[in-house]
Amino acid sequence: MIQAISIHTPGGSLRKLLRLAIRLVATAVNKILSATMVLTHRLVPNRVLFLSDVRAELGGNLECLWQRLPARFEKVVSLKPNRATRRSLADKAALAKLLATSQYVLLDDFSISVNEMIRRDGQQVVQLWHGAGAFKTFGYSRCDQARRSWFSPRGHRNYTTAIVSSEQVRWCFAEGFGMPIDNVVATGIPRCDVFFDDTYKQRVRRQFFADNPQLAGKKLILFAPTYRGTSLAGAYYDFDQLDLPAIYEALHEDHVFLFKWHHGIHDNLRTGRLSFEIPEQYRDFYFDFSDNRDINDLLIVADVLVTDYSSVIFDYCLLGKPVVYFAYDLAGYAGDRGLYYPFSDYLYGPTATTSAGLITAINHSRTDDDPRRQSFVARFMQACQGDSTEQVYQLVFGDHPADSPSDRCQAGGVLAASQMA
Repeated sequence: MIQAISIHTPGGSLRKLLRLAIRLVATAVNKILSATMVLTHRLVPNRVLFLSDVRAELGGNLECLWQRLPARFEKVVSLKPNRATRRSLADKAALAKLLATSQYVLLDDFSISVNEMIRRDGQQVVQLWHGAGAFKTFGYSRCDQARRSWFSPRGHRNYTTAIVSSEQVRWCFAEGFGMPIDNVVATGIPRCDVFFDDTYKQRVRRQFFADNPQLAGKKLILFAPTYRGTSLAGAYYDFDQLDLPAIYEALHEDHVFLFKWHHGIHDNLRTGRLSFEIPEQYRDFYFDFSDNRDINDLLIVADVLVTDYSSVIFDYCLLGKPVVYFAYDLAGYAGDRGLYYPFSDYLYGPTATTSAGLITAINHSRTDDDPRRQSFVARFMQACQGDSTEQVYQLVFGDHPADSPSDRCQAGGVLAASQMA
């Protein structure tokens, strides 16, 4: 067998009770730290905290707002590479202080620390999120109405504002975050601004092939599926669904195949919880680009995207290039995880359920402007017009555009040093 899946899930009532006790203690500690910092420190005007629990360096929507802020703002950063990395007590206290003193808190995913902070009057907590559109259900959307009265998804409390990519998905995020729909605003997604910048896209392509000359002259297949499982800690993918020898034999003369695993899968591959190896004889065709935390530049250089239920289809649709859906487990996935709309509503390209079907779909992928893509963009990405960074800036900070010479995010232009706080 070429690939193997290995996931170890703790079981047993005693272990579950122990985990619950640890969680309760951690929650109590966070709340005590938050209360202490609120009582002993004042809110600092114009201090902006950029927070992520799933990034080793600044990127995505956070980076776009970092670049846009004029010098009169104090910018502070608190990052950690993944949720499995634990903050020390000193780091927790430092983060609690930043949360208590920052007038603005910007985040791009859920954060337990934000969930358990005491939000002060005059403080804005803005959820920029990491994905566009609305695909897989999350938060309150995954609970029936009877449970919503007591269920509180960790990390989705305390938001004052959330941004989305279109008017038609505002209700999804309002439901998922458990917040008033008036606080969910269709500004578009800042990191998607680069897809409207031809100069940036040309620069990305030149740099990519300068860094990877062995890929020049080939059609690039970007394989970027989402994870399976109920949590990032247990994230997995059924690698055996990919017939690596067959895909190689059918496509290697004209194509190369780039893996971009979801960061949950990538973390579990790095730590040995999952195992996936590319055989030596195929390594001139299969390449792993999962170390690239943000996918934007890979979408720009790709000739065809292969994905499934990932929100990457929303970003990619702005580029007008072909997509193939590899949904080998459609019936089970849609019923188990739940989707905001029927899966057919998300399709603007062919669907394959086997490696043979995937090969056929890639070979027949088309680059013309399918009317289904136009309808998809109008429905899910209507607010993305190339000026979303500026739209978010005006929404949150409310200043005149003259504060900055540019309103377009140049993703990758700044790498702020991460600080464990």
